[in-house]
Parts: sequence; C-alpha cells; structure tokens
Amino acid sequence: MARKYSTYEAKARFSEILRSVRAGQRVIVTYHGREVAEIRPLERTGDSFERRLERLEAEGTIVPSTAPVAKFGPLARRPGALGRFLNSRD
Repeated sequence: MARKYSTYEAKARFSEILRSVRAGQRVIVTYHGREVAEIRPLERTGDSFERRLERLEAEGTIVPSTAPVAKFGPLARRPGALGRFLNSRD
C-alpha cells in the first residue's frame, strides 16, 4: 500500500519521500484530501537506445528529422590546432 502525504507534508518531507521511492515504494500526494499525484520508482525497460527510439517513434512521441545532415570539414586551417591550443595553456 502506498503512503499518503498532504501537499504540505510532501514539501516538508521530500527527502524522506525520495528515500521511500528509491526503496521501491509508491507515494501518493493529496490536496484537500484528494489524490493528485503519485511518486513512484521509474520502470527500467532494459531496451537499447535504438529500441527506445523506435518505440518513441512508433508512439508518435518523437518524429525523425527530415532535414539534410550537414557534413563538416576540418575547422582548423592548419593541422595540429588542438595540440597548439593545449600547449599554449601550460
């Protein structure tokens, strides 16, 4: 069973609530006796990044970009610019 806190209590005991949630418990926050929020541990899916992207696209949560991908060339005119910069910082 989830513990219940009023909004006022939840604000005053937020660290305690987070400890409970980290331990796997659910917490309900009430406002004038009505349940208004639930704080619970995140569900870990174990999906790979690519699988999560596919799922978010299928749900319509994200939309793949149709913009062309820019190809960047070297930013420095002379090779070794990073090395020179790092050496100048010593």
